[in-house]
Amino acid sequence: MKKIVDYRKLLGVNNDAELQELKSVYRNLMKTWHPDKFQDSHEDKLAAEEKSKTIIEAYHFLISIAPETRNQTFADYTNTITTSGLTDFEYKSQVLTVSFSDGSNYEYFDVPKAVYVKLVNADSPGRFARRHIFNAYVYRSTSKLVAAQ
Repeated sequence: MKKIVDYRKLLGVNNDAELQELKSVYRNLMKTWHPDKFQDSHEDKLAAEEKSKTIIEAYHFLISIAPETRNQTFADYTNTITTSGLTDFEYKSQVLTVSFSDGSNYEYFDVPKAVYVKLVNADSPGRFARRHIFNAYVYRSTSKLVAAQ
């Protein structure tokens, strides 16, 4: 997905960046782009604010899809996808958002439109998703993101 690639490029990390590396890169970039360092020019300060917001967004996004994060939450994820039914799903720009009956929400990235069409037309969308989506695509939980807003 373009968003993942762009965020990795912004932070200068590769696919297998660990949480500690992400944290270190994030802190260094924030030291460089913190708006308080740009007091001389209003335009520079506004540009630094935008850049720092993008860095923060990229950091939180990459943390949410990092292998270590997924490993830490794998038991909960497995429980959700095996015991909870699908209550809703939405597809937009190759991102499939799935809501489960236990209240969990997950985003799946780089899902081809053809796979989404098959999900919609499946006799049992839950069974189709378990077989062809849940463990085949990069995912992240959005349940905490919704609760935080």
